[in-house]
Amino acid sequence: MNEVSLINKFGNHSYIDFEEVSTSKPFLQANTEEFTLTEIRNYHTIPCFAKDNEPLISHCDFMDIAAQVTGDIFNRETILSPSIRLSHPIKGRVPEAKNKAAKDLLEHEKTLYYERMAFVIEVPTISDTIDGNTLSLTIGGVKSYSLDNLNSKKGSDETFKVFIGFKNLVCTNLCVWSDGYKADLRVKSLEQLKNAIYSLIQQYNASLHIKRMKDFTNYNLSERRFVQLIGRCKLYNYLPAHIKAGISPLLFGDNQISAICKDYFKDESFCRNEAGNINLWKMYNLFTGANKSSYIDTFLDRSMNAFMFVDEIKNAMDGTQTSWFIK
Repeated sequence: MNEVSLINKFGNHSYIDFEEVSTSKPFLQANTEEFTLTEIRNYHTIPCFAKDNEPLISHCDFMDIAAQVTGDIFNRETILSPSIRLSHPIKGRVPEAKNKAAKDLLEHEKTLYYERMAFVIEVPTISDTIDGNTLSLTIGGVKSYSLDNLNSKKGSDETFKVFIGFKNLVCTNLCVWSDGYKADLRVKSLEQLKNAIYSLIQQYNASLHIKRMKDFTNYNLSERRFVQLIGRCKLYNYLPAHIKAGISPLLFGDNQISAICKDYFKDESFCRNEAGNINLWKMYNLFTGANKSSYIDTFLDRSMNAFMFVDEIKNAMDGTQTSWFIK
């Protein structure tokens, strides 16, 4: 990994800062709740494989491994504790309380875990600036037990999503692209998970990712072209299947496209200029901002899709690619 050009003026450190959390603002909203690692570790149960009652890899295990790998690779940097979002609570009870009404359950008689989890770990001492926005290196992942076969036994594949990219500190929008993302990571053990995260981080080219995002600042859409592009984004989800099959996918829904339209006028950091123009970096952040309303399952896929979509628009504008979304 080429990281030299991204180490900023704050210098190098040799500790993991577990006091400061990776973001004070939610990087994901939708139907999620914020939890600390301590809360999850102390109060949430761990689902088991039904055939042998062996535990799956827990949310805490996943985050611990990601933090360990991050600390090993970036051992001279400041590493913040995870920011965590959970959704889809699975409630239960201890056997002794099986006949009680739910309203009569005591706290020690309740069990709880969350089916879906997303987290980010920030490395603030590796950063760069794009169009006045500071971005810091960020590692994270998503775990959804809904993707696992809980009716099997230990040794079955467990599914994870992991990424390394950047977080825009202005808005906590995540910047993810294909070379820093594994969307369908299947492992049978913590060791396999650890090796996969190592491999992803080591092959990621941070400098190239930053360069490609900086390129977005050099391309501007007039209000008319932006309106045409958004109109095609709205049309995309209603196209006949045979037409849609030949178009690069857009994973954003109507409500998110509407949020982008609203923020085109009202977002304090990424709205149009007085002439109605908007550069592709700002438009990219309108998409990643709208992505905060995604459910955990689709959040990272849409994060990557936002980059691929805007990159396609850039290529279409400089004539190296064609795009149905812009003419």
